[in-house]
Parts: sequence; C-alpha cells; structure tokens
Amino acid sequence: MKIAIITARGGSKRIPHKNIKEFCGKPIILYSIEAALKSEFFDEVMVSTDSAEIADIARKAGAKVPFMRSEKTSNDYAGTNDVIAEVLEEYEKRGKTFDSFCCIYPTAPFITAEKLRESAKLLDDEYTYTVVPVVQYSYPPQRSIVIRDGFVEMQFPEITEARSQDLEPIYHDCGQFYWGKTKPFIQSKILIGNKTRPFVLPESEVQDIDNEEDWKLAELKFNFLQNKL
Repeated sequence: MKIAIITARGGSKRIPHKNIKEFCGKPIILYSIEAALKSEFFDEVMVSTDSAEIADIARKAGAKVPFMRSEKTSNDYAGTNDVIAEVLEEYEKRGKTFDSFCCIYPTAPFITAEKLRESAKLLDDEYTYTVVPVVQYSYPPQRSIVIRDGFVEMQFPEITEARSQDLEPIYHDCGQFYWGKTKPFIQSKILIGNKTRPFVLPESEVQDIDNEEDWKLAELKFNFLQNKL
C-alpha cells in the first residue's frame, strides 16, 4: 500500500495564498495532485492542510482530505517530518496503514507522473529507506567567497588553484518530493540520512519558489519546458 501526502498549509507570508496561487493558468497545487493521480501508483492521494479553501480545491481535483491538519503541525516551526508522521499515525488510528509514502510539496509544478514512477523504483532496494530528488549546484560551492571586514576571502583557500572539473560535484535537495518506507521513517523521523538514494534532476526542471521573483522564474522555466516538448 502506497500513499501520496501533499503538504499544503494555509499560511504563507512571503507569497500570500502560495499553495493555491495561479501558476500558468491554474492553482499551483493542482500540478502535484494531478501528477500523483496520473501516475496510478498510489492507493491513496491525500492533502494535509489546515485550510478549508485548500481542502475544497483538493477534493474537487480528485484528492482526499479525510482529516484536517492539527494546530501543532500548522505553525511556522513544524517541519515536513512532523506532518508526514502525523498523517501516517492518524491513518493508522483509522485502521489504514501504508508500506511506503511519497511526500509531495504543493508548489512543485515540475513534478510529473513519470518522475514519480521512476524515482519510486529506487525504493525497491532493501537497503534504501528514502529517496530524494537532487540537483547539482551550477557553480562549485568549493569556490565560494565570503566578505570579512569589507574584503573578500576564499571560503576554502586550500582549493584556490584546483580546476573546476577536478572538484567533486555537490548537490542539493530539490524541494519537490520525498519517498520513504513507513516503518523506518516512523522509527527515525529522518528523510535524508545514510540510507537515502538520490534521484538526479536537471537544473532546468528545478526552481525554489520562496518569493515573487522565484515565482516568475519558475513560470518562465515551466513554459520553456512545455514549448520544448
């Protein structure tokens, strides 16, 4: 049994109504819901929210909202791990358990059904507990510069003379979705650990959306990809 958990609380200070703001013609959360449903991979596609408006949009799109998010996991300090744990534990109270889950962010329009199916295959390995999409930094972080007392300094002066192609590639979390096996997650509450497999994505399909400028850039990337197909 597999569940898709789309985390979409109502509060958003930097981008008001961020999770249901129109993105290239429709509420941004619909991209996540539609990708999960289209994958035909899940026994349950649900949205965890504290907002009646978001819940209504989610249900109309075909997702389930069997219960509302608690006040504890609706504040600015609750993490993704807390929300996932709450959902899985609430389902268990209702007599429904899942072997694995996929936590999907509501502001991830670059997610597709194909990506969900492909990344899920990595979880088949018995030694893998979680899977996370990652993207390589476009510029080597090892060459970062800091400003101290008004002057620039190399953060890592020991590699000043190293060629960029000789530096180890460094990646970061895409902030789109997380696959996990339920039992080890409930025990550890860890999404990225020593038993996490990477699902590498190109930079053109990744965009953090934290402010209005990010939003516009994400729409440009999205439209570019759509026209390219």
